[in-house]
Amino acid sequence: EVTKLRTPAHPQHELTFSVASGEIVAVAGLVGAGRTEMLETLFGVAPALGGSIRVSGEDLKVDSPISAIEAGIALAPEDRKQQGLVIDMTVLENLSLATLRRDRKKVGFLDFGKEKRISDEMIEAMRVKTPGEDQVIRYLSGGNQQKVVLGKWLAMKPKILLLDEPTRGIDVGAKSEIYSLMEELAESGVAILYVSSEMEEVLGMADRALVMHEGQMTGELSREELSEEAVMRLATGTSA
Repeated sequence: EVTKLRTPAHPQHELTFSVASGEIVAVAGLVGAGRTEMLETLFGVAPALGGSIRVSGEDLKVDSPISAIEAGIALAPEDRKQQGLVIDMTVLENLSLATLRRDRKKVGFLDFGKEKRISDEMIEAMRVKTPGEDQVIRYLSGGNQQKVVLGKWLAMKPKILLLDEPTRGIDVGAKSEIYSLMEELAESGVAILYVSSEMEEVLGMADRALVMHEGQMTGELSREELSEEAVMRLATGTSA
């Protein structure tokens, strides 16, 4: 539950909305609407200037990505190569990045056994096509790189998954696989909030859609209300 959230990018507007366990909620809008900035605030990259964030009924102070992760929030960013992956590291190393703090040994050393188990589990669960876990990730296709980004966070068993343009720059087949994975995650109880600029993706995947315009939440559309016309009317700030 997000109440009167003020982001550094658009401090004059307050954002209020909720996402339920097992729900897939889209955030639609045009470029510059403030969607990415909202996700970054929820993940603690750009801490909120005001308002509250509650997860499972508990008030959270999300002032850094570490505090967000500890609260069960994960973010797969739009720019996977610059922000979601370490492109010259292996599949195994990337898949275990998010769990290093959790799974380190008491004396601070890596637990290589756990690291390999997580990698094997996520490669299978995410259906990553790779010659092996030691493959350098820059040589995988965009779709498989995106699966590794998702797998890295799913190894943390998050309550809330934030996705920024989850299928940007990947082919049609890989998109279909990402959609299936999103549905499977929702069925397992994960709350998914995703930003998408693709109308087909908003209309096809969302249980509900939140629409933004210039940093403001201009409306919410139920599954039954979702249409291209309704989304565009709200995305352009047109009330009628």
